[in-house]
Amino acid sequence: MNRLLTISSILIISAPLYAADLPVQLKNQYIIQFDNTIQKEKRSEITQEVINKKGHIKHQYHNAIKGMSITLPPQALAALKKRFPEIIHIEENITVTLVARKERPNKKPDNNDSATPRSEEIIPWGVAHIGGGQVAEYGTAWIIDTGIDSRHPDLNVDKSRGANFIKGKNTTEDGNGHGTHVAGTIAAKLDGFDVVGVAAGATVIPVRVLDNNGSGTMDGVIAGVDHVYRNGNYGDCVNMSLGAQGFSNALDSAIKATANRGIIFAIAAGNDSANAANYTPASTTHPNVYTISAFDINNNFAWFSNYGSAIEYSLPGVNILSTKAGGGTTTFNGTSMASPHFCGLAIIGSYYISHYVNNDPDGMPDPIPRL
Repeated sequence: MNRLLTISSILIISAPLYAADLPVQLKNQYIIQFDNTIQKEKRSEITQEVINKKGHIKHQYHNAIKGMSITLPPQALAALKKRFPEIIHIEENITVTLVARKERPNKKPDNNDSATPRSEEIIPWGVAHIGGGQVAEYGTAWIIDTGIDSRHPDLNVDKSRGANFIKGKNTTEDGNGHGTHVAGTIAAKLDGFDVVGVAAGATVIPVRVLDNNGSGTMDGVIAGVDHVYRNGNYGDCVNMSLGAQGFSNALDSAIKATANRGIIFAIAAGNDSANAANYTPASTTHPNVYTISAFDINNNFAWFSNYGSAIEYSLPGVNILSTKAGGGTTTFNGTSMASPHFCGLAIIGSYYISHYVNNDPDGMPDPIPRL
């Protein structure tokens, strides 16, 4: 059974880099995968057996992977696995949290505040550095994150295709700010106000797997990927500014299956100054999956960024200005901010290698793509 040790959204706000709270193993909660050939009748038998053993089913996965997330006592789980050989993998469910929210403002973003004055448009240094700010005639980015502020006038948000996998109010609105910031770097409009994204005006779709406090669960993240598999199209890009120390077979499998459909993933490498190969989903390898490290305005490798052979490219991740939940703009740092730059490039589609980062800790400088 694979066990995840640390999972967090890849975001830092200011030095020093705060460690994420250790994840809480959710009591008697598990993610189980079935053989892909499982029949509907057999899935129904497993479902009924979980219920008969006083268990509970939270998420059903029918697309990217076959499986479900359940609550069941360990002894009953062992009996379930023994009875049904169609169950090929089981892993513990854990909490998902944001990194470095220690200095979060007391007031949460108010997405109903339409009075925020709009400033004259600025092209953020990161977007300019890679030749961004090009109008996207078409293109879609799925933001698996804290949601997106659909009222932000600088974003083209499609809520109709979005999804929420957080308990409580069923909404894809962003009460935290992280997902809205990511969305702006990818696709803020070229309209003369606020900022402009790499693929300006592209459609952004919120897949909310973290709540207003930046908390969620691994089974919810997998449900988000499963949603994209079912609703995404060839050439779409998925941004996952999420990371976990260790390995999740279920998440890895779901991402690869979705990438097989021609959907591109931009994944943050992580902010632990460590080898990205020891983190998931940063370690996922597939032709359509790109793990992204971060650099500063001088092309210097960001001190916090993970590194190693798992990295495909490096993108701007220090002092990144983008859209703010509730209106206006704000600045964040982190590989969370680097991966959406690549997602924008992927939407435009025609990029090339312009430079390589300085001072890469692994001695193999990551390439810097640009339009």
